[in-house]
Amino acid sequence: MGDDCIRIPLTGRIDSNNAPAVEQEIQAELAGKGPLPVILDAEGLEYISSAGLRVLLRLKKTRPELTITGVSSQVYEVLETTGFTELLTVEKAYRTVSVKGCEVIGEGFNGKVYRLDQENVVKTYKDAEALPAIRHEREVARLALILGIPTAISYDVVRVGEGYGSVFELLEARSFAKILAEEPEKLDWCVRESVALLKKLHSTQVPEGKLPRRKEVLLSAARSIRSMLPEAPGEKLERMISAIPERDTMLHGDYHTKNIMLAGEEVLLIDMDTLSTGHPIFDLAQMYNSYLGFSEYDPGVVLRFQGFDRDTALRFWQRSLEAYFGAGDAQKPAAAERRIRCAAYTLLLDWSGDVLDLDTEEGQATLALWKRELLSLLETEDSLELELPGEE
Repeated sequence: MGDDCIRIPLTGRIDSNNAPAVEQEIQAELAGKGPLPVILDAEGLEYISSAGLRVLLRLKKTRPELTITGVSSQVYEVLETTGFTELLTVEKAYRTVSVKGCEVIGEGFNGKVYRLDQENVVKTYKDAEALPAIRHEREVARLALILGIPTAISYDVVRVGEGYGSVFELLEARSFAKILAEEPEKLDWCVRESVALLKKLHSTQVPEGKLPRRKEVLLSAARSIRSMLPEAPGEKLERMISAIPERDTMLHGDYHTKNIMLAGEEVLLIDMDTLSTGHPIFDLAQMYNSYLGFSEYDPGVVLRFQGFDRDTALRFWQRSLEAYFGAGDAQKPAAAERRIRCAAYTLLLDWSGDVLDLDTEEGQATLALWKRELLSLLETEDSLELELPGEE
């Protein structure tokens, strides 16, 4: 017991047979110790019944700052199912796994996905305090699955080094990036399957308020880069983004070949923490950056990130664009690409301080290239609306 809290261990089982005795022991520990926060150390707790839960409820009424730590997965499931994780501060005891020597099979802005064994993968998070992000991703992944989007649901949360990870069952899964790197002859198949999944995503209606709107991300980016642009183009860009039609259809937010998996014969989407709603241009701009934008100055960037060269990235992007908008009219994908690139360079300039070393000649040259391309596009484009398939 420290000076600023009262720590009480819970062990074994708490059920109807011993709940009254356990409650008496807890009250005896608290007697005369004042209104200090109480921590119940549940590392040794194997089981808790409804009688034990009632003990916690009564304790919570007198000790509002009640925390339960070291909770096993089995006990945590009981607390979560009964709603106690919403009533109390509950800290789970997470098993530890190592990703040393494990293959990276997926990667996004917020973390990496490693293969642990033939059946299981773990997504690690760059943020060491990632538990809220993990809970968010599990919730939106469940929503996507209910709405018909093929994805994997995390079945466990683990400790990985100083941070946390989500464990998924993905039997012998390979990313599309790995397939393209190892079997380039399957490029057209990868295009067909990834675009089919993307169109399914973009045609899926999301109930109001279930996911954030992506438009605000691009609008915020345009406002943050106003100082980089002359006044008139900066105003025009913000006006064009504001005019993008609102949609309640699903977006992934980080759609690229490292986040598209082939598990057995099923194509799945992973890394769902950026799931949102809005116009398809937001996903398409992110795709452009993943394949071409980031590597526009240094072609080696896409090889280091995706595992395939820039020529493959260019062909994959162009054929994906044709498949999405229709290859029958070559002008339609080309017109769409110009508008997509406006959005893409807006994001790149906004991220430049984080993704470029601006103290180097290469960083400055890359920044100048992105700025030059955006300004050139703003001279010819007056709208960011796209002629979407099925909406002609």
